[in-house]
Amino acid sequence: MAIAGNQNNEVDVKNLTFEALKKVRAYLKRMVETGGSDLHLKANAVVRARINGEIVPLGSDVFTKSEAITFAKELLRSRFNELVEKKELDFIYPFDEKTRFRVNIFFQMDGISAVFRVIPVEILSISDLNLPDVIRKFTEMERGLILVTGVTGSGKSTTLAALINEINMKKRKHILTIEDPIEFVHKDRKCIVNQRAIGQDSKNFANALRAALREDPDIILVGEMRDIETIDIALHAADSGHLVFSTLHTLDAKETINRIVSTFPTEEQNRVRLSLSSILQGVISQRLIPTIDHKRVAALEVMVKTPRIEQLILEKRDTEIRDAIEEGKEIYGSQSFDQAILDIWKEGTISAKEAFLYATSPADLKLRMEGLASVGSSNKDKKEQSDVQQFGEDEIFEIK
Repeated sequence: MAIAGNQNNEVDVKNLTFEALKKVRAYLKRMVETGGSDLHLKANAVVRARINGEIVPLGSDVFTKSEAITFAKELLRSRFNELVEKKELDFIYPFDEKTRFRVNIFFQMDGISAVFRVIPVEILSISDLNLPDVIRKFTEMERGLILVTGVTGSGKSTTLAALINEINMKKRKHILTIEDPIEFVHKDRKCIVNQRAIGQDSKNFANALRAALREDPDIILVGEMRDIETIDIALHAADSGHLVFSTLHTLDAKETINRIVSTFPTEEQNRVRLSLSSILQGVISQRLIPTIDHKRVAALEVMVKTPRIEQLILEKRDTEIRDAIEEGKEIYGSQSFDQAILDIWKEGTISAKEAFLYATSPADLKLRMEGLASVGSSNKDKKEQSDVQQFGEDEIFEIK
């Protein structure tokens, strides 16, 4: 594919004014200042941003098709030809000393589009993120598999960065990360930290992970377990004495286990279950919920390995995992989504309506809320109690 006016798609930097890039940088600055997470550029459309989870326009000016091509050339320069050849590119764009963006630029039916995702330079700690105390226990383990799950944009990378930072500040280990692309940059503190980017430093996750086993790591972070080969090597790495962190786009612990097992052929699934029951130390699943003050708060389900959890995985009783998580709250520090959401609601951070919308079992959560309301919880006013009691049964649904 050749872009009109330049048949070989080579960019002559001397002929670029960088006005389009300057315009986009102004949008990026505005988006960051308003607390947005993603900037969306699309040829023949207005520029939009995701702010507090919703896509909103940042103005009325249309980003024209020709302007989008010029912008791509100014942004990519010598890599523009690579975009034309591959049709999409992933990379990191440093905006200033405090802000970086993960960028995906791609072709679509109207021309070129790009999405910029904010990556803060500062790595927030477990305390800064107000994560449950049990999360720290995962950083103290010597071996096993820890998974952070959730939909895109739920904060998985931020949580992983906090976990790796905790280890980096307290232990003397070798941390190896394999990412696509590298988001948070970790400097050597007490640990040696080697970070490898797929495409730049290795061809793919499987190759990098296979090589990692010969690079004397103590902790391995795999940005995402995307395919059966990567999953299998990650399981082997955890089983052979390494502490492995990774992510999956799954809703909760039960679905995470099902997803991993079902990735493999039927004849191998018993082997994978046996391995998981032994090495899976924990699953942290995240959902971002809109707050009363129009921000977002993270609700976390935390599964901690216990003898019962190990048995349930091994015996294919995944449907009982949520009950086991809830029963382990006082002893092991585990918590289900509904327990986490109930605690956030009790603090007055979210409304009853949002709590029900993000709960795994809204009907069960409603009963728990009504129980609290009936004894006159001190941190709930009468209107909020009424919202709980009047929430219609037709609005109750299960998150699948």
